[in-house]
Amino acid sequence: MTRRVVLLVLAAFMLIGTAGQAQAAGYRYWSFWDRDGDTWVYATQGPSLARPSDGDVQGFRFAVSADSQDAARPRGTADFASICAKTPAKEGTKRVALVLDFGTASDAPSGETPPAARTACAQVSPDATTADALAAVADPLRYDNSALLCAIAGYPKSGCGEQVAEQDPTATPTQRPAAGDANDDGPSVGLYAGIAVVAALAGAATWQARRRRNATD
Repeated sequence: MTRRVVLLVLAAFMLIGTAGQAQAAGYRYWSFWDRDGDTWVYATQGPSLARPSDGDVQGFRFAVSADSQDAARPRGTADFASICAKTPAKEGTKRVALVLDFGTASDAPSGETPPAARTACAQVSPDATTADALAAVADPLRYDNSALLCAIAGYPKSGCGEQVAEQDPTATPTQRPAAGDANDDGPSVGLYAGIAVVAALAGAATWQARRRRNATD
């Protein structure tokens, strides 16, 4: 195998690796979390179905992530006593502490700036859902036709769970989350093309080597 063919084969393998990275993508959305002791746990129900108890802490984080496994967690203070210190208990109501993390500039839609993260203590009826608690302290909310939470306190102004290509996965400084898991669209066209190039070059190299051996016999 000549040096030129070796270099072409190596270039083709690099093409395959690059194609795989270029396909990396995430989704820009608000993820929903429950606080369990000192840990954030990805919520198993949406905010319109979840019914928190008095004293619960729940969080929301806006970010770009591939799925719930790498979702970015809310940052900042997350204990009930601190968040609801100025909201005394009241008969016939419950208090829910909410952590609202609007994310980083790198995760923001084009032309928008994320507001500063904040906390709020929602005092709502005993049967209220998390969505009710959120509406009490962070209006306006925006939902899509599938009841997916798109905006909290008016942020972002547009978009809802859209796919975002990540050309360089290491460039996003946050952990990458979600209303649902991202779909795997399978290998890219570039990947298949790279495999085909490697196969063709390998075949050409083998043919050339046999031809030279036959010529010397």
